[in-house]
Amino acid sequence: MAGRKVLGSLIVVLIGLPILFGIIWAVGLVRATMSSEFLTDLPQEIISEIPSSLDGLYTAAKDPSVYMDQEARAWFLAAEKTGIAPRELLEKTGMMGWMKGELSGSLRRIGEVLRGEADMRAVTIDMRPLKTALLHPEMERFLGAMIESLPACDDQGLKDWEDIFGEERSWGRDLPACRPIDAEAAKTLVLSRLNRDVERIDDTVDVFEGSEPFPFRRFGVARTVTAMTYSLFFLPAIFILLGVWIANRNAAGRLRWAGISVLAGSGPVFLMALFLKKLGSWAMDGRWMSWRWDWNSGFESTLMDKFGWIPGRIFESFFTPVFNTAAVVAVIGVVLIALSYTTRSAAQPARVK
Repeated sequence: MAGRKVLGSLIVVLIGLPILFGIIWAVGLVRATMSSEFLTDLPQEIISEIPSSLDGLYTAAKDPSVYMDQEARAWFLAAEKTGIAPRELLEKTGMMGWMKGELSGSLRRIGEVLRGEADMRAVTIDMRPLKTALLHPEMERFLGAMIESLPACDDQGLKDWEDIFGEERSWGRDLPACRPIDAEAAKTLVLSRLNRDVERIDDTVDVFEGSEPFPFRRFGVARTVTAMTYSLFFLPAIFILLGVWIANRNAAGRLRWAGISVLAGSGPVFLMALFLKKLGSWAMDGRWMSWRWDWNSGFESTLMDKFGWIPGRIFESFFTPVFNTAAVVAVIGVVLIALSYTTRSAAQPARVK
């Protein structure tokens, strides 16, 4: 009898539980990445809140209590002095329209492809409106006004600008946060850098590039992959049932062992997913960066403080389905344990007779 219990326990602990642990993670992450909430709703939410986050950077730059590198603060203050709000700039250049229209529409079509509602080769993102927005006259006016709003350079600042003007390969150098004597030359340099970066952007991005050999024009990838991952639950179930069947001779014991095993496999995932959700929200709010003053300029902390909600929201979208899947599996374990006591109480009167 002892040998049966040891063998059954080894099968459950060494094979069944690790597989169950992995399958719960796989199912949760697949549900997260294939859901319409992740592909459509979350990007729309992020896009709509970006202007407010940019406004927050301006506000932080004006607050002397916020630690920030002086050069970064000078650039933000200069941008704020232009009188052009981030939302206004995004709207006038057409960048916000591109994000809400072309980008959001493409993400929506990706969801349709994954659900089998559109052809696999149907999704491309047109980057030309974005390139046009980045080179829009309003953007040029904003950059020029920002340079004009910078504080005048001291001798060191003038030397830094002269060095940059005189170097042919100065593209990677940070620009001094001060206004040179020849502000027009500085504006030309900034625009040249911007043009060079924009030229590197492809006109279109084919999301499903290389999908031509795919045998089906329409295929419910999301449903198929999700169904396949759910079916994988049969694998740990087989090993867990085999182990508890070997270790126990009566139905009540087998149900109880099965329930405890399911709880042992799902409980750690439940706690880990909850921990990672909270950790992601905490780590992305910028506070942890203040621990490393030796490399932190303050700009990184401020940036993460205002935009950390984006990766935090992505973290939450990733781990919530894992948390929910683990919770459902844990409930199944609790039900099995409850049934084991029901089975025992039902069998008790027969033994008394």
